[in-house]
Amino acid sequence: MSQHKEVKLVTTHQLQAMKQRGEKISMLTAYDCSMARILDGAGTDVLLVGDSAANVMAGHETTLPITLDQMIYHAQSVVRGTRRAFVAVDLPFGSYQGNSSEALRSAVRVMKESGAHGLKLEGGAEIKDSITRILAAGIPVMGHLGLTPQSIYKFGTYTVRAKEAAEAQKLLEDAQLLQELGCFAVVLEKIPAVLARQVAEQLTIPVIGIGAGPHMDGQVLVVHDVLGITQEFKPRFLRRYAELGDLMHQAVTQYVSDVKSRAFPTEAEGY
Repeated sequence: MSQHKEVKLVTTHQLQAMKQRGEKISMLTAYDCSMARILDGAGTDVLLVGDSAANVMAGHETTLPITLDQMIYHAQSVVRGTRRAFVAVDLPFGSYQGNSSEALRSAVRVMKESGAHGLKLEGGAEIKDSITRILAAGIPVMGHLGLTPQSIYKFGTYTVRAKEAAEAQKLLEDAQLLQELGCFAVVLEKIPAVLARQVAEQLTIPVIGIGAGPHMDGQVLVVHDVLGITQEFKPRFLRRYAELGDLMHQAVTQYVSDVKSRAFPTEAEGY
């Protein structure tokens, strides 16, 4: 892994500057120190400690079960492995909706206990008070609109959002609102590319897409999907850059075989 001579930290200010000069922002999820080191060393701009940890790390069906304590644990691990990237953390379901005082308490805990650089919250006008309160405490907030997985039971499906005119209009209004409130960026998940482009062009803050087409200011994917560690998830918007699941399977199969056949360890591999 190449060592950067000068490590320039990615900040909200730099992400804004990247949008202005047309440089695309790369963002991936991370949940542990070892993976964070690799992603950070490869030059990823933003590491998202996603509540998708509920799925890929803990094996849950949805993102809903993960707790604030568990998110803090993952965030601490990622921060320890990061030297350059901006680390954003998802506030988990139930830790900010409906009560802005609780939202602020959750936000302060994540920032104090993990050392992360900012938070991501799902929703628009419905969570306006929570966002305002968190921002007032000096904590950077990234918005998240479109398919918001914490609301999966309301949607009832993981299909594309905002295809209907009314939902598209609300998304445009919510995106504008998030910018006016002071969010430093917005994630758009699984919405039509035409609508996503409209949002990216209207907003002055960076707009990062996942399944939202090529006209975004940046892209985010779940790292286990990108690397082929999770193999059953194959949406159209995912590009697999490696098949590590297969590679790991082969390696472990070989290890088991070598142990059984007494090929490992040899005399030379002992003391």
